[in-house]
Amino acid sequence: MVQSTFHVAIIMDGNGRWAAERGLPRTRGHEAGADAVERTVQAAPTHGITDLTLFAFSSDNWQRPKHEVEALMRLFHSYLLRQSGRCRENGIALRVIGRRDRLSPALVEAIEVAERRTAGGSRMTLRIAVDYSARWSLAHAAGSSDLRAAIARANHDATPMPDVDLLIRTGREQRLSDFLLWESSYAELHFTATMWPDFTADELARAVAVFRSRSRRFGHVDAVEAAHGS
Repeated sequence: MVQSTFHVAIIMDGNGRWAAERGLPRTRGHEAGADAVERTVQAAPTHGITDLTLFAFSSDNWQRPKHEVEALMRLFHSYLLRQSGRCRENGIALRVIGRRDRLSPALVEAIEVAERRTAGGSRMTLRIAVDYSARWSLAHAAGSSDLRAAIARANHDATPMPDVDLLIRTGREQRLSDFLLWESSYAELHFTATMWPDFTADELARAVAVFRSRSRRFGHVDAVEAAHGS
């Protein structure tokens, strides 16, 4: 059966450590990470990726120093203004998932403008998770008869996202960190020591190649195993 969607999620980790290793302030690492986002978004459709979800700012990240949080929000605002036009030209629908009640009114307005501007994109859906917590999403949606739709509403997503096929985490850590817990139930996991600012189109290609080499059975057994009774 031909797969109709190919959803890749990325925990973009390592910006601060990348900067520290070079004697730079952490904000420079986040700026370099924004360049890696552009490279990845540009390369993703060439690998058949229909949905790309990037973990930009978790709900736990509010605990970081105030100047770093403010710098991250300015960077995100700038990204929306700069990239929404390019996304529209390239047929990419841009959506921002997560809470919005703790974001500044100016940032919320920029998000809404970018989403409207790119709504017609059909080549790929790019979701950026900001003030995102999977646990909060699940708790907020609990009790609904259609949990998947309720999670989408909680995260201000226009439609329920497809299940994650491949989840990549950069920066040496090997954990999910409260990211897409419901959607990643059967995701293939790929961890790399590469810090996010150094993540390239070639590294994305390698991760996709590893994914395509794996057998995804979703609890079933394949024909060879069944024939041998294993």
